[in-house]
Amino acid sequence: MAATITATEIGIRRLAGNIGAEITGADTGQALTDEQVAAIRQALLDHKVVFLRGQSLDYERQVAFAERLGPLTLGHPTLASPPGQPLLEEIDSLKGGKANYWHTDVTFVEQPPAFTLLHAVVIPEVGGDTIWANTVSAYQSLPPELRDLALKLRVLHTNDFDYARTFNRGERVDPALAAAHDEFVSTVYETEHPLVRVHPETSQRSLLLGGFARTALGFSASASRDLIRLLQEYITKPEHTVRWQWRQGDLAVWDNRATQHYAIADYGTAHRRGERVTVAGPVPVGADGRPSIAVRGDASAYYAGGRNH
Repeated sequence: MAATITATEIGIRRLAGNIGAEITGADTGQALTDEQVAAIRQALLDHKVVFLRGQSLDYERQVAFAERLGPLTLGHPTLASPPGQPLLEEIDSLKGGKANYWHTDVTFVEQPPAFTLLHAVVIPEVGGDTIWANTVSAYQSLPPELRDLALKLRVLHTNDFDYARTFNRGERVDPALAAAHDEFVSTVYETEHPLVRVHPETSQRSLLLGGFARTALGFSASASRDLIRLLQEYITKPEHTVRWQWRQGDLAVWDNRATQHYAIADYGTAHRRGERVTVAGPVPVGADGRPSIAVRGDASAYYAGGRNH
């Protein structure tokens, strides 16, 4: 049953048992009241990812709405933004931007984004859905013994990962993918995060992993891979996920502190393009009170992007 907040004329319809809701009655391309923004933010905290159909957004309008949720970052720490749009990252399949692996956005820096806003600009006729996973319910589903272990672990995250190289093996090299990879690692970042972080607004505990997680500190490379794979399997169980079938103009907003996502690359050579803006986040803190630590790379310009645009 849809829950409706009468005072704001905003409707909230749950999409799955543990994650996801569709919001109706709000056009984020227009001026919203503080009450409407507060209702959207609360839905975001409650449901981890929210979706709004048919939003009338351009760059300025998307930025204006995103800033109602908090200060913004640059589009990306290493990838160039379009000219005159420093707070935007293009997610464009023609430029190597497919992101078909489970990840939480930009966890290789000390302060990953709090919220991500992705606006669908070009959508394939068939395919191109995105799946989100709830890393809070995943943590809650762990057996007690595994939860106790997870609480003690720290994990090194880096952007120097082998995703592009994997898909460029063999005789045929995709130039766009190769160029995207080279730009992605033009500055290498490494950050030590708690495997279990405490959400700064809800106080919920969640698993901080995903595609940029490389090594569990204190464990060998092979043991790290096994530990990360084991915990990832809990995160990506279907019970913790929601799948969204995009239409042009849709806006998805997700709590990057409590989710992972996967963009399904099942649309062949068709074009898929989204425009992404991110809200700056705090340094993650573990259940033991220890914050994340930057090991390599200075991302201060990325965090300050919204203040300087």
